[in-house]
Amino acid sequence: MKLEEKNDSIIKEVKNIFTAHLEKNKLRKTPERFAILEEIYSRDDHFDAEALYIQMKNQNYRVSRATVYNTLELLVSSDLIKRHQFGKNLAQYEKSYGFKQHDHIICVDCGKVLEFCDPRIQEIKNMMGNLMDFKITHHNLNLYGKCKGSCENSPSEN
Repeated sequence: MKLEEKNDSIIKEVKNIFTAHLEKNKLRKTPERFAILEEIYSRDDHFDAEALYIQMKNQNYRVSRATVYNTLELLVSSDLIKRHQFGKNLAQYEKSYGFKQHDHIICVDCGKVLEFCDPRIQEIKNMMGNLMDFKITHHNLNLYGKCKGSCENSPSEN
């Protein structure tokens, strides 16, 4: 399946999940909510609510700031996006449906977020679950540090 077809398929699936979530909770299915969902699923990065709002306004979407914030909450509650607090007062989001579990490395200077996946983490989860007689359902691992030479806020290394 081509990448574009896969993206179209994922967007169709998330729209169906979101529709079911809205119907279950007796909430309105507005075009603005679905435009926000599509915009998020067309991105490949972590973003904050304000950046999403500004991007949508710049693309001439007719959405209010409140609609963006409220829709983000609905998307979190329907498990279509994840909210992260990477050590700042600013929440960042990323799409979550159809994407593998991963962890993050965050620069404390510029805020850049890198994703990584290491199968040893899954092995640790399984081992600790067995040792502690605990069913681990999910995890969150964030590593903090400083970009080495590529950070716009760090002094250049000559």
